[in-house]
Amino acid sequence: MVTALAFVLVFGLLTTFHEVGHFTVAKLMGIRVEEFGIGFGTQIFSHKRGETLYSLRLLPLGGFVKMSGEDTPAPSDARSYNNKSVLTRIAVIAAGPFMNLVLAVILFGLIFFISGVPEQAPLVGGIIADSPAQGAGLQIGDEVLSINGQEVETWEQMALSIQEGAGERIRLTVARQDETFIVELRPEPDPETGINLIGVERVIRRYRPLTSVYYGFLQTVEAAIFIITMLAGMITGRIAPELSGPVGIIQTVGEAARTGFLDVLFLAAILSINIALFNFFPIPMLDGGQLLFLTVEGIRGKPLRPEQEGFFRFIGILLLLLLLVAVTYSDITRLLLS
Repeated sequence: MVTALAFVLVFGLLTTFHEVGHFTVAKLMGIRVEEFGIGFGTQIFSHKRGETLYSLRLLPLGGFVKMSGEDTPAPSDARSYNNKSVLTRIAVIAAGPFMNLVLAVILFGLIFFISGVPEQAPLVGGIIADSPAQGAGLQIGDEVLSINGQEVETWEQMALSIQEGAGERIRLTVARQDETFIVELRPEPDPETGINLIGVERVIRRYRPLTSVYYGFLQTVEAAIFIITMLAGMITGRIAPELSGPVGIIQTVGEAARTGFLDVLFLAAILSINIALFNFFPIPMLDGGQLLFLTVEGIRGKPLRPEQEGFFRFIGILLLLLLLVAVTYSDITRLLLS
């Protein structure tokens, strides 16, 4: 029950933000929006305000924005979607995945506001009792300058140098106020993970909401670059393919819901970035496919013929179905073997 509720809330949030992007830009560009719907299936609630019907559907998995003239061209209607310029229509389509990126920034910013932002510098924010760090005399506020003579500038570099020590004694050059000194200690493996640790905790700084959103933006950019790099590696064969479909996503959301609210927010942010990037793929039936058609129309000065566009949409549907079958098979196989 918890898994189902968490999945509906997370997926509903992601799709709602996506559709809000299309809806908002369409309104700003003067396009008549006939209906803004959340979910699919039987209508359980509706309210008409102005020229737009706002509806809530039975299945809260997705949403849609119905714009005038989107499916049936209306040559005499200046506010019809198809009568707007190519750039206007590109802005409307691109606004959906763009809003998913905005949502990721907001979610990361909320996480950082609640839990704080980890300091990048290799500063000691806490000492674990009876740890090698406590035995060596390290104190809160100390800054690690180098390990075994190799300079470290970030917490990640320091952690990696410690982990690679294979349990041997290491020499830390430490700065404390105006003093610099050297300590020697032997990392100890974590009982659960087996990773070598010295028993220091990272400095966590808390910021005001706007500053937290700024760090949320940086985290979104970093996560997007990482995802793109991983996808490029999978496409070129440098990295083994590892994709998740609906089954895997539901399982992951359920696990996050059981571990805590912040984990759900983090997962939602990552999924939102994935949805944004996936929708930018030039596959018909996705926003990226629409952007491709509009780009071709802008170059040619006229749209593709209906039969041409229909053929590419059919190919796009086949590709998406094949991808769905492949990732679902992978998810189920992984569940059976785990």
